[in-house]
Amino acid sequence: MPVVKHLVADQFGTHIGKYSERLKLTQGGDTLAQAPLMHLQSVTIASMGVSISADAIAACCERGIPIVFMDGLGDVYASLYAAGLVGTVLTRRAQLLAYHTAHGYLLAAAISAAKIGNQAATLRYWARLRRESAPDQEPALLNQAADVLAYSDRIAALPVAPLDEARETLMGLEGMAARLYWDGAAQMIPAEYAWPGRIGRGATDPVNSLLNYGYGILYAQAERAVILAGLDPYAGFLHADRPGKPSLALDLVEEFRQIAVDRPVIGLLARRYAVPMDEHGRLADGVRRDFATKIVEHLDSPVRAANGANERIALRHAIQAQARQIAVFLRGELDAYTPFQAEG
Repeated sequence: MPVVKHLVADQFGTHIGKYSERLKLTQGGDTLAQAPLMHLQSVTIASMGVSISADAIAACCERGIPIVFMDGLGDVYASLYAAGLVGTVLTRRAQLLAYHTAHGYLLAAAISAAKIGNQAATLRYWARLRRESAPDQEPALLNQAADVLAYSDRIAALPVAPLDEARETLMGLEGMAARLYWDGAAQMIPAEYAWPGRIGRGATDPVNSLLNYGYGILYAQAERAVILAGLDPYAGFLHADRPGKPSLALDLVEEFRQIAVDRPVIGLLARRYAVPMDEHGRLADGVRRDFATKIVEHLDSPVRAANGANERIALRHAIQAQARQIAVFLRGELDAYTPFQAEG
């Protein structure tokens, strides 16, 4: 039996408890899953009606294992971490001051350009996949990749400006690139899924529900990364501040959406992955658990950045490395921030 590294509880009436040096997920008298604490990397509670014992919470906090609470749409509404992980000060002071300096703008622009660059790289990746199975689609995808990448160049040419003034321009260019990107993605999605186009919050179709749920899992990983780097997840740069909005975690997510979620989702759909929906237009319990497992396992897969020579590291480690680089850049110990750029 494979070792459980990511425990997912998505069934009403289940309980997570600590038994010796492992966590067990039980329902009634039945054990549904168990995970040795020495191997456990995350706990995700993805349903109402799930309970977790104080002993299990304490064991996770002692070992730095995050406990993430998600609703049925993939929105993270709470996370538990050890208190010591959020007690840093110096990096956060530098982070808040940077918002009003060139560092803040340069970070936001670099992340925005990297997101667009990764969209173009993903379109090129899909074009390669179509080379033999649907060669007529390859040129169109490559042309769309070039058109998308042009928006990254436009961001690179913008002058440094206060973030409150520049954000609308950055987000506007992102939006135009995104429309082209999702038009390309539509060519990869089998017709039987009847994809209506990209919809964020409130989506009830299978494809957007998978994407949104995957982004929720990615967000939890990004939030953990910024906290471990000593940063405040609620003080972002590209995303505007709002009460309860983890804008810095959302900033970091932008660099990784395509490789961490879009590529595996499109891959599953190409293999006719079954996506049953419940009566409320949400992913059914079984598919949520199966899909969440696939995404967290994908985060353990090795990746190579476009500028990373032959070095390959786990995707979740790449996310952590970028968070640490943000912290170093904001403290003024690095001349420039180099975002994650995926291979195309």
